[in-house]
Amino acid sequence: MSEPHGVDASTRARLDARRAEIAARHLRPRAERPASTARGVHHVALICSDVERTVEFYDGLLGFPLIEMFENRDYAGSTHFFFDLGMGNTLAYFDLPGLDLGPYAEVLGGHHHLAISIERTRWQEVKDRFDERGVEYAHVDGSSLYFRGPDGERLELISDPLLEMYGKPVG
Repeated sequence: MSEPHGVDASTRARLDARRAEIAARHLRPRAERPASTARGVHHVALICSDVERTVEFYDGLLGFPLIEMFENRDYAGSTHFFFDLGMGNTLAYFDLPGLDLGPYAEVLGGHHHLAISIERTRWQEVKDRFDERGVEYAHVDGSSLYFRGPDGERLELISDPLLEMYGKPVG
């Protein structure tokens, strides 16, 4: 059996032990945890190179309605726009015209991927649209589609309900 992507076996064992140590110190059963001080994600903001292409992708292909669009208060000429992700959650984008921004890259503290829960029948409808339009994706564990957005950003559609991952409770 081959090693999964990542580190060698001895490094992995050391990291597993470190993860267990951190979990033992900080992870508490639900009944013992205080309530979060947060009430939810207001929005996650990403940067795009083309407003219309981004709207067509999220609203048209994925089915996340565009719900607001206005000029970015922090950058003249920039558009700030929002998509409805359900349950009061939104995904926002900015374009930043005139800035010489490079392509998407993973950086410390940056975006690795955004996982969006979607009901199974809707998930299948999006998967079928991907197949029809030739959108590349990785189908993982029967419930996750990993793919790239219009500017290369990593995204996941997961058919598991909120607070569940691969059939197991999260939290």
